[in-house]
Amino acid sequence: MAIDFRNTNTVWASILTETLKRLGLNTALICPGSRSTPLALAFAQQRLIEAIPVLDERSAAFFALGVARATSHPVALICTSGTAGANFYPAVIEATESRVPLLILTADRPPELRNCHSGQTIDQLKLYGNYPNWQTELAVPSVEIGMLSYLRQTVVHAWERSLFPIPGPVHLNIPFREPLAPVPQLDIDTLPPIFQLEEFFAGITRRSLRQETGLMTKDQGHTIHKWRQCNQGMIIAGPAQPQSPRQYCEAVAQISQVLEWPVIAEGLSPVRNYAELNPDLISTYDIILRNRQLAQRLKPEMVIHLGELPISKNLQAWLDEYQPQRWVIDPDHHNLDPLHGKTIHLRISVEELGSWLKELGTKSWQLQKFKFASEYEKSLLPLQYSSLSYRQRWCEAQNRVKSAIDQKMVSMNRLFEGKAAWLLSQILPSGTPLFIANSMPVRDVECFWFPGNTGVQPWFNRGANGIDGTLSTALGIAHRNQSSVMLTGDLSLLHDTNGFLIRNKFVGHLTIILINNNGGGIFEMLPIAKFDPPFEEFFATPQNVNFSQLCLTYGVEYQLIESWEQLKQLLNPLPTQQGIRVLELPTDRKADARWRQENLGKLAVDLGKV
Repeated sequence: MAIDFRNTNTVWASILTETLKRLGLNTALICPGSRSTPLALAFAQQRLIEAIPVLDERSAAFFALGVARATSHPVALICTSGTAGANFYPAVIEATESRVPLLILTADRPPELRNCHSGQTIDQLKLYGNYPNWQTELAVPSVEIGMLSYLRQTVVHAWERSLFPIPGPVHLNIPFREPLAPVPQLDIDTLPPIFQLEEFFAGITRRSLRQETGLMTKDQGHTIHKWRQCNQGMIIAGPAQPQSPRQYCEAVAQISQVLEWPVIAEGLSPVRNYAELNPDLISTYDIILRNRQLAQRLKPEMVIHLGELPISKNLQAWLDEYQPQRWVIDPDHHNLDPLHGKTIHLRISVEELGSWLKELGTKSWQLQKFKFASEYEKSLLPLQYSSLSYRQRWCEAQNRVKSAIDQKMVSMNRLFEGKAAWLLSQILPSGTPLFIANSMPVRDVECFWFPGNTGVQPWFNRGANGIDGTLSTALGIAHRNQSSVMLTGDLSLLHDTNGFLIRNKFVGHLTIILINNNGGGIFEMLPIAKFDPPFEEFFATPQNVNFSQLCLTYGVEYQLIESWEQLKQLLNPLPTQQGIRVLELPTDRKADARWRQENLGKLAVDLGKV
């Protein structure tokens, strides 16, 4: 047992880390600094906790976020006093908004050194505003047994609050007096004889805080009855990062099968990658709903949306226009309806709802598939809706749009950024963890990532939707995981190049597919693009960086992609050795924007008139 009795600070810090170890902490990110010395030493001495030193606090925080997200397990972040902790702030916000458990441990000056212009001292109380699940300042270290018991139980409570009732960050501000180094100063006799370590830690166990009700209320049973009476309902599977993707997708399939409703699946949902479980899967909804006549015919009476809404503005505008009765399925206590519609929030998990419907699934159902003699005949046939059910109409439109996009992508030789998402959905090895950056990559995945059975797990930072920490989060996802991939634009990568400093401590392999269009491609899709100046300089913000030289500086493998065939060969199989490599895919930002503007609307029109 690693309790360091050399001085008061070492006892305090080692009690804290021993408590966390027994609770189940596996990983701690430690940023350099003086005031946090007792914490850094204590974590370094804990053999069962992986202590990773990281220079940049913002990068460390997002790396911790990635590890915690991939494992659904709290990760500790440690820094010194002053502005160091302020650099954790963006990741704290993302952790709160996307429900990721983090333990933020900021070292601080003791009370007598505050508000007197002592160096490296700022007001760290409530440093992260209202974002943490819970926050407090610990007492100044003491070896009095009552104070050590207080420390132990406060740490236990912090751990629990990071996981329950909803996962998120917890902040402990920890003041230390001198000496910070482990110099011997403690008279062991000051500890009472009753201080027996095994007895002291006896009540700490690794325990699950997950709670399922397991029981359906009368009102919920009535709701399910209403759903089963509706012939024009749909399920929307929004962005999801479940701990068990297949179990999640099986639950979605159960809901769909019992209700006989189609499933609209966001590109950031694993549902698209377990297509065999959900035959009535719609991935091209953003394009389908651009056809105004068809959108009107497809308006639903009832909608179940699982978690948050998809990114698509077309889908959100459609729901807002027709105002169907909606149910949100998510255990979170937050308001998850930005449309402020007729929404009822059932605060249960998708898996729990699937289990209920499985028990009640006495209604017989049969999957119906509509096949055409060939892709050519399919393209000639008009949409005949009069004899089709609501679900069949959606599936027919899905087949048409998917076929048309496939034809366009197969014949496209130039490096169009949207084709990268289309290609990845088909060629990545089974189960590959894929981190998808914000801005255009998430939108390309939504539009062009087609259903399959690859079991690819999408990961993302859609809590606050920022580009900060993109590389560091992806490295955290890939750390001690199978060989992983990241899809990003150039600006998102440049915003977090300090993440490359983690390279020497990173265990695993990450392939970065860098879409380099020299600027912010998403802004080309906005009205401001028509106003230049100032568009190019102040919105697109091209950086003109030589990425081969940048990778050389950090000791990262680099390769320029010149053809789709070359990219396919480099992505399957993925490397198994440790390291990071960048595959740069140069694209034309303005040409890609024109392609989207000219083709996506036309695909919708080609669905025909109802």
